[in-house]
Amino acid sequence: MDRYFFILTTIDLFVLGFMCFLTKLSESLNKKQKRGFFLAFALIAAISVLEVITIVVDGTPPGYRWLNILSNYLGFGLTPAVALCLVYVLDKKTIIRRGFKAAVCCEGGYLLFLAATLPYGPVFSVSAENLYARGGYFFIYVIMYYASMLYLMVATVRTAAVFQNRSRTLIYPLTLFLGAETVIQIALPELHVTWLCVTLLSVLYYIYCSEMWNQLDALTGLLDQNSYLNRTAEMRRSGGVLVVFDVDDFKQINDRYGHLQGDICLAEIGRCIKKAYARSGYCYRTGGDEFCVLMENADREAQCAQEFVRQLEQRRKAVDFLPTVSFGSAPFLGEDVLAVKNRADREMYRYKKARKPDAAGEMV
Repeated sequence: MDRYFFILTTIDLFVLGFMCFLTKLSESLNKKQKRGFFLAFALIAAISVLEVITIVVDGTPPGYRWLNILSNYLGFGLTPAVALCLVYVLDKKTIIRRGFKAAVCCEGGYLLFLAATLPYGPVFSVSAENLYARGGYFFIYVIMYYASMLYLMVATVRTAAVFQNRSRTLIYPLTLFLGAETVIQIALPELHVTWLCVTLLSVLYYIYCSEMWNQLDALTGLLDQNSYLNRTAEMRRSGGVLVVFDVDDFKQINDRYGHLQGDICLAEIGRCIKKAYARSGYCYRTGGDEFCVLMENADREAQCAQEFVRQLEQRRKAVDFLPTVSFGSAPFLGEDVLAVKNRADREMYRYKKARKPDAAGEMV
């Protein structure tokens, strides 16, 4: 069994090394996200090596007992930190940040607890003959392990919801797979497949996160044009409403205040659209100063429109150069998507024309 385990560990380390190289070359990850994945892959590799060491030194002469204790301590202690590294990748919202700080404190307390109780062996013990054994409170490690996986799952689902990622439920089977494998590992400790499965999960998680971020517009955080085109094909069959937005006199903003301030305007407008429409539809930036929302149900359209106007007016009081926005909508009636957009554009331009004198007065 040990021979096969060593072969699997070698494969495991090769995959982790390849993922580190892939992360370094990634164009879709920022420095913070790369750092999080590097830390996660490095931790998994380190704990895999520590597990090999515990197997090699267990039962050897007592002179190696210290190495057996240290390897088990680091292996048990650092396991929850893998999930924290992956959550660190997601840490863009305060709702994650507050929980992340608490989770780091819990991990630190857990490490201190293991260190303080080493002589008593509640989680694990290594006898004077250098033989490893599970302690009477081994379930503490199991609880910490499952708690970290649950935290990762909840943080991922909530972050994916903020980014309007429709595949966020895929994180559930990934977590359940790892949980089921852990139950088998606890029941059959001689299998030694936990960290191979964790490596597999981390690779799938990397793919999942990359797919989620690749759907986003970098400036506004809304879904991008490719996502819009994919979704409209479905809406044509299922029905719904297309709402289009156009920033009034945006060229004047760029000319008068500069492109940096223009980007600030686009980001602010994107946030207003998301706050008003995200619970009822999918929000997109389709290019330049053009935005749109795809709503499956038209019942809340008027309410969302009122909320958008309220959000925008509120932000215009704080950002004095923020322009007005015109919008219009059209239902999907089974025709070509371009026909639906043309009808929504006509409605939007009628709205723009009707309020043009007011908008022009506000720009002076």
